[in-house]
Amino acid sequence: MVDVKKYLKKHTEALVKEVGIENACRLTGKSKATLGRYYSDAAEHADRFMPLDAAAALEQESEYPHVTSALADLAGVTISFHLEKRNMPKGGGVNADVVALSQRFAMLMTEYGQAIEDGVITINEAKRLLRETLALQHVLMDMKLHLEDDAV
Repeated sequence: MVDVKKYLKKHTEALVKEVGIENACRLTGKSKATLGRYYSDAAEHADRFMPLDAAAALEQESEYPHVTSALADLAGVTISFHLEKRNMPKGGGVNADVVALSQRFAMLMTEYGQAIEDGVITINEAKRLLRETLALQHVLMDMKLHLEDDAV
């Protein structure tokens, strides 16, 4: 079982380090020492966590929502995060979704083929497969929404 406190502190640290400690201090109004306590694994700081408003302020500046993602993982929720540019303009309807779905599936199979080539899927290969799987999930969600719109 996952140690929830350690897990949240690890992701809090990743968020602060991505944004930069000086920038994090400015964005949250907290000192370096206070921010450090939020992700410290020392026993005296075991129950100290970053307030949600501070985490939200940092996540607006970060490339990835570290704390939000950790909370989603702990709740068993899957979130989809992407900044990629789409191959096709938005709103092409179901036909465009089918094309995008085919392209994404082909990309996933290509990544899988490369990953399994040596019989071992490394951490980086698994991350690439996960990215492609999430992109495929996003296309399926677009398709679902288009089909629902057409059914109304």
